[in-house]
Amino acid sequence: MSEQGYTEPTPIQAQAIPVVLAGRDLLAAAQTGTGKTAGFTLPLLQLLHQRGSAKTIRCLILVPTRELAAQVQESVRTYGKYKPLRSITVFGGVNINPQIQDLRRGVDIVVATPGRLLDHVQQKTIDLRHVEILVLDEADRMLDMGFIHDIRRIVGLLPKQRQNLMFSATFPEEIRKLASTFMHNPATVEVARRNTPAELVAQVQHPVDQTRKRDLLAHLVKTNDWRQVLVFTKTKRGANRLAEQLERSGVEADAIHGNKSQPQRTRVLKRFKDNELQVLVATDIAARGLDIEELPHVVNFDLPHVPEDYVHRIGRTGRAGSSGEAVSLVCHDDRPLMAAIEKLMNRKVEQRVITGFEPGRSHQQQEPIQSQPHRASRPQHNPHNPHHQRRAENKNPPQPQPAQPQRPRHAPFQPGPVSRPTGTPAPAPRPKQSEQRRQVPALFSGQRRQAG
Repeated sequence: MSEQGYTEPTPIQAQAIPVVLAGRDLLAAAQTGTGKTAGFTLPLLQLLHQRGSAKTIRCLILVPTRELAAQVQESVRTYGKYKPLRSITVFGGVNINPQIQDLRRGVDIVVATPGRLLDHVQQKTIDLRHVEILVLDEADRMLDMGFIHDIRRIVGLLPKQRQNLMFSATFPEEIRKLASTFMHNPATVEVARRNTPAELVAQVQHPVDQTRKRDLLAHLVKTNDWRQVLVFTKTKRGANRLAEQLERSGVEADAIHGNKSQPQRTRVLKRFKDNELQVLVATDIAARGLDIEELPHVVNFDLPHVPEDYVHRIGRTGRAGSSGEAVSLVCHDDRPLMAAIEKLMNRKVEQRVITGFEPGRSHQQQEPIQSQPHRASRPQHNPHNPHHQRRAENKNPPQPQPAQPQRPRHAPFQPGPVSRPTGTPAPAPRPKQSEQRRQVPALFSGQRRQAG
């Protein structure tokens, strides 16, 4: 702790750590960026060290994303540097064999995403029978957004007697009810009103047309000389497209989302953290737990449909006592989303129109389409002008008259069967009645007889 320069605990740490050390279940809610990771990592390291090392998995930390898993495990290594406790990360997108080898050597702490953890369970390469502490980081996302079935299956594999810890920035009521089904008389710690961002984050919204969002973003980055900007979009394809467009505008940018391989995501994120990348365009994969020291700017290129995600997004800045700015580009269709966000936070976000990017300006500044002059204002046609004659000839060239088709001559009438179109072959003559053999079903047996 001294090497990291920590001298005073944050409010969430001051209230959560004693509860964890007492062995109680804990439901902790605090603003993002206030030190929740250390709030559970420090006490669980002390508890496991006091109980001795057994080379079995005694602590399981579940997180929603690979980036958060790597970040939490880095905190475990940093804080437990002088403790004989081994930890590993278990997540998808990478080769599973190195993880299997690490598990065979014995570990005390596993930081995992649910999907890859269940892969190990299916392959019987992980043993969860000795887990003493279960931690759900970003619990609202873990229990919501499709993870609930995996969580229930994993909880069913754990010992009944264990300590359960849940840490998150937001706890909707339905999530609290769900958590109560497998937590035992949990203590509740809330250091601030729920669903509120850190006070050090300055929030502003810029009204702009949807078609001019990219131009406005490039304008803000260039004119304000922003050096490190995290931009959120709704879709993976939109993230790729925006990054490419910013590159063409002279802004160094790259994208990170779920379709990227894990080595690609790790490489791009490292460039951004090392200030080698000016703009990182991301989906909500980066909204949970991504910790970047002193990140100055977060931009909502697209507003999230879930208001709570807005709190997590802008929580990537203003962390650990640092100030930051959250900018939202709001078009006409985004207004209901912004209204829901303001209702959730119980506060208004300042509106600031950027000169030259006023809504509707792009249409007003377009040069009006010149209407065609009235027919009467055209110059009179001069039949003696050779130019007019050539133009008239080109405009209405003489069309060749199609030849009248000649009616075909018919042969003299001859009596015969039914008349038919010319060229159609005559039907074959019908056989005489004596030559036909008709199938008649037998009346009292399964056989058929022939009749003449």
